[in-house]
Amino acid sequence: MNIVTLLPFIVLIGAMFLMTRSAKRKQQAAAQMRNDMQPGTGVRTIGGMYATVKEVNEETVLLDAGPGVELLFAKNSIGAVLSDDEYNRIVHGIEHDLKTDESVVPDDASSLTETDEPSDDASAASDDKPIDLGKKDAADEPADDTEAAAAKAEEEPKKTDGETDAK
Repeated sequence: MNIVTLLPFIVLIGAMFLMTRSAKRKQQAAAQMRNDMQPGTGVRTIGGMYATVKEVNEETVLLDAGPGVELLFAKNSIGAVLSDDEYNRIVHGIEHDLKTDESVVPDDASSLTETDEPSDDASAASDDKPIDLGKKDAADEPADDTEAAAAKAEEEPKKTDGETDAK
């Protein structure tokens, strides 16, 4: 036999070996995680339920799912052992904030610009007036603008049904 004819079979066997090896490694890591469970740690079952480990036996785990709710699960049904921070974030909604020592930045700049000293400057008094940035109504516009618009409309020739705007 030629080595070229055996090459596809060798590659196939090598791929199968690598796939089974990685799957076996994952199974061993999961088994180690389940064996390292301690009472008081938070877990997620393969069904998606979050609970706290109350007691660990040889093949089973007693979980505390809430006040007065104790559930007995097989060890294989534990999907993940969670860290305390992750468990509190998911179950209780408590965020662990690492930036508690930093100063708080305000949402607006008003607290950064205020001074305790009263200002006698006249321009400071004018800053208290609200500024209207909204669109003005047609009734609020001066009469000169409306007359100019009417004059412009009269200058434009009226269009018949055959004419259209090419805008």
